[in-house]
Amino acid sequence: MNPDRSADSADVVVVGAGIVGLGAAYAAVRRGLRVIVVDRTDAPVGATIRNFGHLCIGAQGGEARRYADTSRELWLRLSQDAGFWLRESGTLVAARHDDEIAVLEAAAHDGGIRMLEADDLLQLAPLRAQGLVGGAHIESDLQTDPRTAASAIVRHLAALGVDFRFRTGVTGVGRGRVDTTRGPLTCGSVVVAVNHDIDQLLPEVAERHGIVRCALDMVRAAVSFRHPLAAPLLTGWSLVRYGRFSDGPEAAVLRERLHAERPDLAALDLNQMYTQLPDGTLIIGDSHATAAAPSPFQPEAAFTAFLTEAEALFDAPAPRVIERWQGVYAKGRQEFLIDRGDDGVLVLAATTGIGMTTGLGLAEHNLTAAFGWAAAREGTT
Repeated sequence: MNPDRSADSADVVVVGAGIVGLGAAYAAVRRGLRVIVVDRTDAPVGATIRNFGHLCIGAQGGEARRYADTSRELWLRLSQDAGFWLRESGTLVAARHDDEIAVLEAAAHDGGIRMLEADDLLQLAPLRAQGLVGGAHIESDLQTDPRTAASAIVRHLAALGVDFRFRTGVTGVGRGRVDTTRGPLTCGSVVVAVNHDIDQLLPEVAERHGIVRCALDMVRAAVSFRHPLAAPLLTGWSLVRYGRFSDGPEAAVLRERLHAERPDLAALDLNQMYTQLPDGTLIIGDSHATAAAPSPFQPEAAFTAFLTEAEALFDAPAPRVIERWQGVYAKGRQEFLIDRGDDGVLVLAATTGIGMTTGLGLAEHNLTAAFGWAAAREGTT
């Protein structure tokens, strides 16, 4: 790096301080480059902190699995270097029907998934025994607390020399430049990682990739479990969402049954899953509603369904809601938006709600390919 260069110039300018943008900054600074990150807020406040903290590596397939595997290595490294909570917990799956077991068994043939008897699962999760037929443990998955992890990563990157320009809007990008509400920045490369707001900054890119917004409802609740969850917990509704499980004939049978038995939950596009934070509270969710501009008004039916289903699943008193919130993420025709125009600007987004799982790897792989970088100097951080 050249210490005499202007404070408003950098090798790489990253627009957006969510997990993909942080991954881009991390990839660049590990290669000894000067990095400026610009974000209109004063800290990560979007999808990066409004999620389960569930890094669902082993449930992905194809390109998503490649990014997820790389993300796993980077999450482990960052948790040590930045000092935030992360555990190699894997993920539990509770099966309450034989067709859910069939989906799990089909996926387990590829390795990394250990089938569990019902009694084994009850030792790991405080579930009701009635109706439980078995389950599985997805071995590679991780769990973190997104609210503390994101801010810790920002502090760590700042200590490595990344220049964060918070409370600064970006009004335009082009070859070697980023125009902001605090003046122009010059750079060698531009990375745009603004999630669903791509339609505000680069509407033609959003239209080309069919980007809309997916709004989801979630809650955090106080619970009284006889013992904590040993790992994040998925259900049959989760199995029809994630790529490793959802594409086979077994999942088609499961999906048909779930939708026939519970059209009310299907209408919410439910992913019935749970993560328990270190303070003992439980994150419960989530529903999904897709639109160019989703309504900010959250239907109580979704929250009622969350609590009713949780009470039926867990052998515990009813959860007591502490917080409710709406998350929003970009949704497109493909799992990822990867776009590099004639001006050289690289645009990245995870567009199926798996940004925390894949975002660090998405950035690492695509910046390396786009800018012709060599491997990072891992011993320097």
